[in-house]
Amino acid sequence: MFWKRKPKTQDGQEATDSAAEAVVDDTGATEETARAEATSGEKAATADKKADAEKAGEPEGAGASADSDDAAGDSAADTAGEKAAPAAADDDESAAEAVSDDAGSEGAPDAGDTDATETTDGADSEKTDSEKTDSEKAEDEAPASSDVFADDTEEAGVTGPDSEGVTRVRAAVSFEFDDEKFEYIGNTWIVRADDDGVVVIDPGPDAEAVLEAVGEREVYLVACTNAYAPHIESAVKIAEETEAPVALHPREMRLWRRQHGAEHRPDYEIEGGGSMTIGDLQIDVVALPGTSPGTVGYSISQLGVVFSGDTLRKGEPGMVGNTYIDYTTQLASIGESLLSLPPDTRILPDRGPATTVAAEGRNFDSWV
Repeated sequence: MFWKRKPKTQDGQEATDSAAEAVVDDTGATEETARAEATSGEKAATADKKADAEKAGEPEGAGASADSDDAAGDSAADTAGEKAAPAAADDDESAAEAVSDDAGSEGAPDAGDTDATETTDGADSEKTDSEKTDSEKAEDEAPASSDVFADDTEEAGVTGPDSEGVTRVRAAVSFEFDDEKFEYIGNTWIVRADDDGVVVIDPGPDAEAVLEAVGEREVYLVACTNAYAPHIESAVKIAEETEAPVALHPREMRLWRRQHGAEHRPDYEIEGGGSMTIGDLQIDVVALPGTSPGTVGYSISQLGVVFSGDTLRKGEPGMVGNTYIDYTTQLASIGESLLSLPPDTRILPDRGPATTVAAEGRNFDSWV
């Protein structure tokens, strides 16, 4: 499943522009200082040239007068130098003040910077948001008990609908596999597609309870994650009662015929990578081979949920009876197709409580 993200704004652009303006200001101040120094130097050079010209035009025998004139010239040159020096000094001080002002404006933190500094200092012992993984962020943001389907009790009954329009119907399952009988409480999911209709996922043994939870709404689709009995047992009855089509992977037909015979075939053959638009929902079909060759999941990104069937349950990969059919393939399906979804995605399985991608991502290494 793919989605687009808006490009991030260039947060550093304003700071870069400000820095450029500061450099221009500093350059202007430096140029003014250089011009002032050059002017002062030209004045001093002019005074020296005048003194040299006067010496070259002196008449012989005028020693005393020359000495007097030399003294006067030296005095004039000194005076000119003294006048030039304060002028250059004044310009240097002005330039220094300008640079100091610029440095002060750049170095002085504003109120926002101070707050940021205080926040950082106060969080030295904790991870910042940038240091946390996506799973940790999702765990922080999601309240621990916000999911009405996260309860660990296993009793038959109806829960929901939740805030996303999902309802869970629990019923007692009696499932035979490899000549053994397994009994547990299984989940059937009813998903609101729009104001008029729903999608039923993994219809278990209690068709009446499912139809009662659907009420007057239309059933747009009966979607099965695979063809083991707990996932298809009441599919035909619900489809006939509501005139709804049934969707199943073609590689599940052998198991389907064991339960419903060859005369009742699913209406839609679905495969991983496909998608369906039903009511207001886009439902993506996720390939999850492992428990069975044609096992799939149903991901609805706009609701933030994925229906994982028996592939992944809370805290463990799902088993068929008490057996893993193809454990390696099943783990690959979990890691590549389920745990690659956004961390806050809720996982709603065929039995047991709800969980999340973030929670099961932390367990994955222990299963390998």
